[in-house]
Amino acid sequence: MKVMKFGGTSVGTPQRMKEVTNLVTKSGEPVFVVLSAMSGTTNSLVEISDYLYKKNADGANEVINRLESKYMKHIDELFTKDDAKQTTRDFLKDEFNYLRSFTKDIFTSFEEKAIVAQGEMMSTNMVVNYMKEQGIKAVLLNALDFMRTDKNAEPDPVYIKEKLGAIMQENEGQQVYITQGFICRNAYGEVDNLQRGGSDYTASLIGAALNAEEIQIWTDIDGMHNNDPRVVDKTQPVHQLQFEEAAELAYFGAKILHPTCVQPAKYAGIPVRLLNTMDPDAKGTTISNQTEYGKIKAVAAKDNIIAIKIKSSRMLLATGFLRKVFEIFESYQTPIDMVCTSEVGVSMSIDNSTHLGEIVDELKKYGTVTVDTGMCIICVVGDLDWSNIGFETRVMDALKNIPVRMISYGGSNYNISFLIKEEDKKRALQSLSDNLFN
Repeated sequence: MKVMKFGGTSVGTPQRMKEVTNLVTKSGEPVFVVLSAMSGTTNSLVEISDYLYKKNADGANEVINRLESKYMKHIDELFTKDDAKQTTRDFLKDEFNYLRSFTKDIFTSFEEKAIVAQGEMMSTNMVVNYMKEQGIKAVLLNALDFMRTDKNAEPDPVYIKEKLGAIMQENEGQQVYITQGFICRNAYGEVDNLQRGGSDYTASLIGAALNAEEIQIWTDIDGMHNNDPRVVDKTQPVHQLQFEEAAELAYFGAKILHPTCVQPAKYAGIPVRLLNTMDPDAKGTTISNQTEYGKIKAVAAKDNIIAIKIKSSRMLLATGFLRKVFEIFESYQTPIDMVCTSEVGVSMSIDNSTHLGEIVDELKKYGTVTVDTGMCIICVVGDLDWSNIGFETRVMDALKNIPVRMISYGGSNYNISFLIKEEDKKRALQSLSDNLFN
């Protein structure tokens, strides 16, 4: 069985829902489908929550009414039979009345998560009702019945596999199994969400639980490109990536995928394909445990980086120095992207400035601190094992006219990273494309 995940733009209009139905049923084989909320819906639900936090019930009701009107218009565009229209209309009325019920009570983050979950509830119900109208054997499985996180807010794969397996047995013989992405219950039974990776994470977890043949993530672009198409000319889709290559690209700026969301698929050895709903015949990108040796695959960039340098003559032969430095960042829950060390200092980069002032104050206990803002990390990904003679030279030669603040090489066999000024980003990315790919 294949798992197919469709994002918000892929189910953003009634016409798109019809196209998704055609894609899902094209092979005639049973499939498991994960759907996001219709594009724009989650933003409206967050806006409703914001009004409710501010105790502005009128503002919340105005957004609810506007969203309800939009959805009711979709019914006539999506369905042709009166009974399907009425079933969906009744469901949506109940949904929007449920949203209105929050304007009468105390509002906390628990209620907000319940509200935000309704976008996926609405999109999945609409699509399964449409499929049934078309005579397709489809069943809706509520993600809240099997998708759960543990006390550390991490997915509970044992629970998911056990519960989902039992639900699938109860619903044998269907052509399409549909569920909601993003949403789950936490360890205490409350409505929650997967946060990082959202619906992609749901698809990966379900694929691992079902030991799926492959996991397909359908978006509105044809896979991961070898550079940022918004910045660089003549980019091309990368047809094959190793899981760690994909994770590096995702972490350093390739927005099509979250770096953690494919981990369940990686550990289960299930390939993930990134495909385009606007061009279903495009090859897309396949991510697997297979490595294409001897190739540089792609480039990504991460903006809004801050470089911090601590210079200390006391560092020489001082055991525990780095531990003390890293503990400061840990105490403020600020991850470090890059690290470079020497006998007299250490340089690091971060992408979160929330506690920058406090971090710098504490670092000054151990040496002279300098801070550079407005920086950018350029990440080059591929088979960059140190035994591949000359690969790092090719990359560095492409940046010979770009001032480089830091270089990180050797921490991974798949990545070389450079810290440069944001103002040099476009020139650096274009030069890398020209020298490595074109």
